[in-house]
Amino acid sequence: MKIRNIVFLFVFIFGFSNQLISQKGYELGGWLGISNYFGELNSGFSLLEPGIAGGVNFRLLFNERISMKTMLSYGTVKGDDGDSYNTFEKQRNLSFKSPVVDFTHQFEFNFLPYIHGSSTDYFTPYLLTGLDIFYYNPKAKLNGKWYSLRELGTEGQALGEEYFEYAAGLVVGGGIKWDINHILSVNLEMSYRFISTDYLDDVSTSYPNMQELSTLRGEIAKQLSDRSGIPGFAVQGKQRGNSRDKDKFSFVGVSLMYYFGSLECPPINKYSF
Repeated sequence: MKIRNIVFLFVFIFGFSNQLISQKGYELGGWLGISNYFGELNSGFSLLEPGIAGGVNFRLLFNERISMKTMLSYGTVKGDDGDSYNTFEKQRNLSFKSPVVDFTHQFEFNFLPYIHGSSTDYFTPYLLTGLDIFYYNPKAKLNGKWYSLRELGTEGQALGEEYFEYAAGLVVGGGIKWDINHILSVNLEMSYRFISTDYLDDVSTSYPNMQELSTLRGEIAKQLSDRSGIPGFAVQGKQRGNSRDKDKFSFVGVSLMYYFGSLECPPINKYSF
């Protein structure tokens, strides 16, 4: 899906959701957890190199089943060919890390009725789906120093034609929410992002002409484009990544939410005089 289509859907859902504000209350809170990256530098979907992540949440409660949540999150993602069991990937020897600043707007569906202050409906699993826009900046370390890879054009991008530092994506996931008391609740949530870019890790297509890259961007760009150390490995046009399979990342975390709104009366009191 093209970025402009994802952004259009994001704006549409945000605008539509604002028309539904007949909610019974809202929640505000924060979360802490981990982030994971999946792509060319983690083709085996390993979960052994997570980054620290966290953020703030705002949730509108329409009823006991449907809610809408907006999240602002920060995390780090990373990958390393040195952790791969694939021979080509080990020889390629690329690595990266990147911050991710993520803004997500999502809808949630509760499997069970969920009512703050209820003695019975205080727990439910839920599903979520939505859209996100995020900032990223892949970096790699060379001789003890970190370099931003986007500005080095490691796959031969022309000056001014580097990939964007912002991208969008489709968010899917689920979780569990339960009340600690009538105003505080805990959420355990996992969300997965199918994103519009394949450059979260700075690896997507093929090796450029190394002489031209060195002339255009400098020797550092050449060294960070080809980390193999194998003569003749990074020939022009040889596969460096797989642009047909976009990168992905996920967040897993625990939220503490504070409820603002009216509380349900226990059933025994609803019909008392």
